[in-house]
Amino acid sequence: MNIVASRTADAPSARAQVQWSRRWESEVQLTDHAELAEFFRKSYGPTGAFNAQPFEGNRSWAGARPELRIIGYDARGVAAHLGLLRRFIKVGGVDLLVAELGLYAVRPDLEGLGISHAMRVTYPILQELGVPFGFGTVRPALEKHMTRLVERQGLATLMSGIRVRSTHPDVYPNLSPTRIEDVIVVVFPVGRSISEWPAGTIIDRNGPEL
Repeated sequence: MNIVASRTADAPSARAQVQWSRRWESEVQLTDHAELAEFFRKSYGPTGAFNAQPFEGNRSWAGARPELRIIGYDARGVAAHLGLLRRFIKVGGVDLLVAELGLYAVRPDLEGLGISHAMRVTYPILQELGVPFGFGTVRPALEKHMTRLVERQGLATLMSGIRVRSTHPDVYPNLSPTRIEDVIVVVFPVGRSISEWPAGTIIDRNGPEL
């Protein structure tokens, strides 16, 4: 779950000015991709030049390409973004349909917007799509941040001690085509309760991270 962390939890005045739009990937035009690519470079760049690299040119995705985007706009353009991709993952050997969530970012001057607000916009969409769970992963360093923004508010459950296997978005001659990471798994119950999430300490994405 590519994510840029916000430093504060709420910014009511900024939040009121953001209008959210739902865009299927086939509806995203070239000018939109260019605007989003610039937005991601500016949002991810401060966390390291390597993190901004995937968004060179007009590329508005990092690994897997989303099928649906939730984009927040204000008077200055793109304010926030969250991507969604339905896929089957394998949890401890059990095939499971999820909506993977990723490509989350907030424009640096609106860092207080918070992922919890984007998720409140996204949750009804997940219900429309009929998926049992929303799914994402974050680095262990973001565990406390995500606990505050989504778990304590009852939006998601965080799970540790799980390894996730993903493919690289491109094939390199000097790298294995897959990677395994120790990450924090974030599960959003939608059509089923969290008690129905399969047990297992290995999750296979069968594709690149969103």
